[in-house]
Amino acid sequence: MLFDIHELELHPVDFVEEFPPGALDLGPDCIQRSPLKTAGRAELVPETHGNHARLLDIRVHGDFSTSLEVPCARCLEPVVSEVANSYDLLYRPEGSDDGKEELSVTAAEAEISYYAGTGLELKDVLLEQVLLAVPLKIVCRPDCKGLCPTCGRNRNVEPCNCVAKADDPRWSTLKDIRTQLKN
Repeated sequence: MLFDIHELELHPVDFVEEFPPGALDLGPDCIQRSPLKTAGRAELVPETHGNHARLLDIRVHGDFSTSLEVPCARCLEPVVSEVANSYDLLYRPEGSDDGKEELSVTAAEAEISYYAGTGLELKDVLLEQVLLAVPLKIVCRPDCKGLCPTCGRNRNVEPCNCVAKADDPRWSTLKDIRTQLKN
């Protein structure tokens, strides 16, 4: 769905959309497993920029929900995770801030994104928001044993007989200091 500037000048656009699994390319490690459902509103926010320049910002707000398959942070087995979030975003025309001297950015300005051409694709908005909603670390279960650092076996499935690596002798002095500090 394209939020076209010309249509937004006439009226805000309410939307309820559903994207089938796989509709968003989230990268090789994140797969959309259920339909992505979103609802919200897009509206034009005219803004006076400088003395005479008038910008047509697009404000998009709404919420989404879907389920994603991502690898476990410890054993790399697939884990399905539900993600849902709300968003309230402001998009300014690309190039509208060109030619300004370098200034510090306020917290409000850090939240502004840019659109090119005569509109903004909802799919692009959602792609960014879904990726931001994915937790940084997902584990398949709290007691996941992970992969063996020596042979690479999944220690949840089968134990390995790898011998633990000996400590690096270069760290022995620091270990002695730590022992002395504890006593």
